[in-house]
This record gives sequence, C-alpha cells and structure tokens, in this order.
Amino acid sequence: MTVSPLAAGLNLAVEDPLVLDDPDAHPWTETADLVVVGLGGAGVAAALEALERGVSVIAIDRYEGGGSTAANGGVFYAGGGTAIQKEAGEEDTPEEMYKYLKVEAGKVVADATLRRFVEESPATIDWILKHGGKLNAKVWRRKASYPPLDYFLYHPDNSLVASYRKIAKPAARGHRAYTRNGKKAWGLGVGIYDPLRQSALRLGLAFHPLTEARQLVMDRDGRVIGVKVLSIPAGSAAAARFTRYIRRANKLLAALPPSLPFASVTIGLGNHFLKQAMKIEASAREERWLRAREGVLLSAGGFIMNPAMVARYAPAYAKGMPNGTLGDQGAGIVLGMTAGGSTALMDKISAWRFINPPKAWSDAIVVNAKGERFVDETVYGATLGEHIGDHQGGIGWLIYDAALRKQAFRQARDPMLVPFQRDVTLLNLAFNAVKAPTLDALADKIGLDRATIAATVAAYNRAARGETEDAFGKERSDMQPIERGPFYAMDISVESKFLPLPVITFGGLRVEEESGLVLDKAGKPIPGLYAAGRTAVGIASQTYVSGLSYADCFFSGRRVARHVARANR
Repeated sequence: MTVSPLAAGLNLAVEDPLVLDDPDAHPWTETADLVVVGLGGAGVAAALEALERGVSVIAIDRYEGGGSTAANGGVFYAGGGTAIQKEAGEEDTPEEMYKYLKVEAGKVVADATLRRFVEESPATIDWILKHGGKLNAKVWRRKASYPPLDYFLYHPDNSLVASYRKIAKPAARGHRAYTRNGKKAWGLGVGIYDPLRQSALRLGLAFHPLTEARQLVMDRDGRVIGVKVLSIPAGSAAAARFTRYIRRANKLLAALPPSLPFASVTIGLGNHFLKQAMKIEASAREERWLRAREGVLLSAGGFIMNPAMVARYAPAYAKGMPNGTLGDQGAGIVLGMTAGGSTALMDKISAWRFINPPKAWSDAIVVNAKGERFVDETVYGATLGEHIGDHQGGIGWLIYDAALRKQAFRQARDPMLVPFQRDVTLLNLAFNAVKAPTLDALADKIGLDRATIAATVAAYNRAARGETEDAFGKERSDMQPIERGPFYAMDISVESKFLPLPVITFGGLRVEEESGLVLDKAGKPIPGLYAAGRTAVGIASQTYVSGLSYADCFFSGRRVARHVARANR
C-alpha cells in the first residue's frame, strides 16, 4: 500500500485511486447501485431514500455506524410549519424560516438551495415520523443553550435575539429527539437515527460495519465506479473484541474535557483501548472491492478528531475541545481529493461559547483584549464563539459584579437545568473568576486598559438603566448594571482552562448543489462521486445553530439518493 501524497502527515491511510482499463475483469466482492462510505446521518438518509426509490445500496462504516449524528444532543432543525410545531401551537411559515436562515446560511449555498431546504422541511419531519423517529411537541420558549430534559421543541438559534427578530418572526425550530440518556444531553441522536437505520435494513440495505474505505476505483473515463475497503469479518472474535475496545475508548475519551482535573487519566485509558482496537484492525482485516453501478457517496463526517488535519487547515483552533466521534478523521474528504475533488472552508471552524444558562452571565458584558464590547451577549453560543475566535483574536472576558455573581449561583441550582449546565456554571464560578474590589484593579489583573473598561461599563450601565439605547441592540430585559463591587472577570477565550471551547469543522468537498456530485478544481462534477453531510460544504457550513447540521445531513443525503435514482432509471 502506498499512501496518497494528499494524506501525507495526516495520519490517514488513504491511497490514490485505482484506475481500471476493464472494470468487468476486476475481482469485485459485491455490487450495488450506490455505495455509501460512512453510515451516519447523511449516509442513512441517502440509503433509506435510495432504497425507497428502488436503488440497491451497500453501506460501510469503520465503526458501528451512527457517528456524530447518533452521539449528538438529538436536535434536528426544521420549521415552516412542521407537524410537531403545529401540535405545539407554534406558528411558523417557510418564508419566515427562509428569512432567518438567509442570515445564518445564505452565503455558502445558493438561494434556490436554501429555499428548497426550507420548503422540504415539514415533509422531512413527516418522513422521520413515518419511519419511527421519536419527536415530541412539548415546547420551551425561552433563550437557552439547551432546553430542560423534559422539553423537546425549542429555539436552538438566534431567533429570539432582538436584532434577529427584526429580520424574521421567531419560531421554535429545534426538534429534539424524544428519548433519554439518563440526565445527559448527548447520545440522543439515536432517537431519530436508529429507527431510520432499521427501516433501511428492512428495505434491503447491505451494511458492513467495522469496514474502512481506503481507495476509490475509477475507469479510464474518470468515473468513480467503486471502492476498496478493509473489513473485520462479521461475527468473528476479532470483531467482538474490536467493538468492545472501541466502545470503551469512546466512553473514556468523552468523559471529561481535556483541561479538567483527572482528564489525563480518562484520556490515557481511552487511548489505551483505542490502541488495542487499532492492533486488531492491523491484523484481522480482509480486503474487499465494492462496485458501484451509479455512484459512491462519501459521508464519513468532518475532521475535527484528526489533530494533524486541524493543525494543517485550522491551526487557530488546534487547542479547542474536539466535538465529534472517532470517525471524524477527514478520510472521506481526502478520498474525494484523491479523485480530483476540490474543497472549501477548510479553515472554518464552529466554536461554541455558551453563557446562558445562567442568565446572569448573559445579562453581563463580554469584552475583548482591549476591554471593548463587540456583541449582544444574548446571541447563540456558536455566534459568540465565532466572534471570539474569528474576529477577536481568540480572546474574550465575561465581566460581572457581586450582584450578578449571587444570581448566577442561585440560577445554577435551578432543577430545570441539565446537569452539564449546572456543573459548568459552578466550576467556573469557583475556579474561573478573577476578583478585584474595583474595576481599575480588575483591569490591572487581567491586562485591560483601565479607561477603556471603565468607559465600556459606564456605557452599558446607562443602557441597562434605560438612559440610552444599547450599542448592540441588546434589550433591557437582558441587561443589568454592573456597579456593585467586588467585580469579576471570567476567561471565555479559545484557550480558557476551565471553560473548554467545543469545536467542529465546517469545511469539506465542494459539491454541485442540485445533485451532490463532487466538483473538481474547475467546478465540473466528477462522474459517480458524491459527498454529503460534514464531508461536504453545505447549509450548515456558514454559522452553526443546533440541529442544522443534522438537518443538512438528511437534506444532502436524500439529494444524492434522488439524483442516483434518476440516473438509475
């Protein structure tokens, strides 16, 4: 095996394509109309839609399938009048949803694509429900990074923020899976994913887990016609051991943020089990060749779990906390590049800096390294993270006073909070609080200019008292004067020790928006090669709002299936 130069230094064993003069003479192991590489959200949506349209499908996954889709908080972004919204009494229209998403997603996809996504949204929810996806209409209408665990429809975006309400009428569009994982806010995507996968299997999906794609196969005309994979034999003792090690590794690696006490222990143990699993891969796998009559879909996730790839393409976020699963290594992206596929937004990272709850924090102010405000603090956490990471040099401080600190402690004890929200609040109140008796003393401690921070706080206090309008359009109901010492500063920078910054990748392969075909450097579609989900640039590649990536996975995956079905006919 010779690793492709495109994969050099990225810890990926991806090879350049095999080009066949006579495809019929090649020793294919298995054949289908569509071969899906990565059975996460985009892969399962493509497989199910294709099977419903009479297209035969083989799907592979290096692990057990599901990926970040199954592991996430279970939020699916949908609106325009879905069945769940109507049941909740939540008024929404496609036009209002479009006007809002035009701000959040309108620069990376064409208007026609965004409108198609919006118009399909209610029917997508119907499709999920038809296949047994679990949703519920109990609605939470207040601003929050994540709703209480007993609520399943909420605002997962900026739609309630004052400046955004001027653009579009807000509506709760976060459809959270109606399932529980104890008191955890992750591992809930299975409530939507698992029923759809079961439907696909019932319709004839040939699924091979523990199978890694290593090489694309092309004919002399440049069409992608298959893929070489390495697979641990199903039902073998090696497969059982590999699965056991990977499950342990996943659990331990996600147990604690890297900066927290004892994280080195759990991460060390997780890496131990991961190495054991890799040894099994090295010795127990068999080579297979999968032929695709109509196309190969690359839907293997992003690359946030590949430190070498993050360091190459997005070094400013290399110290963020990767928010993904083991499959997010970038292999699908690099496979597409080996066939001539072009990429975009590879340096674009979504960084999440949530400060509500507790509401006391978003009632305070966020300043940059100069001591100046730069945003309405009530914006969605991904928007705040984008401002800090992309526009403020990675530096941010939350400034509050004794009164707000007291409120934050009280709000942290609210039984409605999800445990991780409570724990993060208490941890940072206790250990991530620089304290000083005066604003001048606080400025000296954290390296801000005294006059600048004094002027910033004075202007904010005038707006909070209703004497002037806030410079960033923040509403008075979300503002409190910062005037009672002692004063506090909380480090919310990219490298904050006690407030790790979750990060995911936005970039990937460029695709033709009508079909999902991968585009080459000249902007022409590569025959037979598709990409979807976070392997591709899509609707969720501009600004992150919860559930939009999940929804884009389904949208982009089903788009591929429809195009393959038309070609198949």
